[in-house]
Amino acid sequence: AWLAAAIVATCFGCFAMARFALPDLPLAFLITLAIWAALDDRPLVAGAVAGLGFLMKGPLALMIPAIVLIPIWWHEQRLRQIRPRDVAAAAAAFALIGLPWYGAMTFEHGSAYLESFFVGDNLERFATNRFNAPRPLWFYLPIVAGGLLPWSMYAAILPWQSVRDVAWRRRPLMKEEWRLLAWAFIPLLFFTISIGKQPRYILPVLPPLGILLARSIVRRMHEVDGAPQKTLTVATWATAVLYAIVAILLTRASPLFIMASPLLTYGGIGLISASALVLAWLAATRRWRFLPTTMASCATVLLLSVQFGALAGAGTEPVERVADLIRTHRQSGEPIGAYQVLERNLGFYTRVKHVDLIDEGRVLDFLKSPERVLLVVRDTDLSRLESIGGITAKRLGEVQYLNTANVRLRTLISPLPEQDLERVLLVANK
Repeated sequence: AWLAAAIVATCFGCFAMARFALPDLPLAFLITLAIWAALDDRPLVAGAVAGLGFLMKGPLALMIPAIVLIPIWWHEQRLRQIRPRDVAAAAAAFALIGLPWYGAMTFEHGSAYLESFFVGDNLERFATNRFNAPRPLWFYLPIVAGGLLPWSMYAAILPWQSVRDVAWRRRPLMKEEWRLLAWAFIPLLFFTISIGKQPRYILPVLPPLGILLARSIVRRMHEVDGAPQKTLTVATWATAVLYAIVAILLTRASPLFIMASPLLTYGGIGLISASALVLAWLAATRRWRFLPTTMASCATVLLLSVQFGALAGAGTEPVERVADLIRTHRQSGEPIGAYQVLERNLGFYTRVKHVDLIDEGRVLDFLKSPERVLLVVRDTDLSRLESIGGITAKRLGEVQYLNTANVRLRTLISPLPEQDLERVLLVANK
């Protein structure tokens, strides 16, 4: 159990989403808790946490548990055994927690709020390309593999022995395995058929995958036959190589980590390299009793090294520095616009409402305003806008930073600071 918790806590998917501070990660926790409570015959708990999830992000908090639980109960022939009083208790807890907010918003704003939230932010996100371009059916396969890093090698190698045993009828599929497989793969299939795919949507599948992986690792550790343990050896060697590759990539990309202290950057690289050696020693000696604690410790070292050695710094964040520039150069309440950069959190740090300019035409109209205005824009976008509109903006200041959302494998293999580091400008029209 603690190994499953360690896998989920130290997998890259949860780490990355925690850095974004979006509601998807706590929603995944509530969905996990709701499914567990329902399977453990705790209807009041299931209804209450589903209500919290519904309050947090809407219908998914109900839909994901439903599409997981109904097939499980049908397979276990438990649908007819569900007691009406349990359904009533769960529904009451859900309604008490999850519905008052939507009632208050409907009373205040009418049906427009419900249409915007349930139709726009939920149905259209799932069924249309309004929020992002359509993505291929296999989109989530690398997302899951990347989300399980640095445990992905174990997930890719260890389960095949169990799959073969079940397929060749050497043993039956256990009840717990069936539940976990349904819990993981039905939501994954559900999101795969959607149009508006986003990596963060599949966070709820990581806990059941973590439990399945922990079961597989522990089973391999206690196999008496040497053949199954060979898969554990291969997976551990592959993970050691993965750590070594990460250390090399971070070393190559170190010129991009301008927000981090060089001491922390190279210290983190050293710790990741040491983790690779420890895992190699473990694979060579096959002292599997140390595997859970060793792998969990190495995963923690990896994520902390990436966080403080590459992504974070002791100084102020880029958006805070842009907000300081705005406070310095804003003279008499001028309108502030942002064009496709820092628009989500700029208002929080400036404490001033800004105009979110969503296309080039609106930006040009904004800059041609008869009054003085301030614009936050990338240097590359500004050059293009000035060329298109025949205008010249007055540059007031700039902030350079690494936009982690744009980091790709190419960025790490062949870093180009002039190209990969973004320059955010604060400009005025006069």
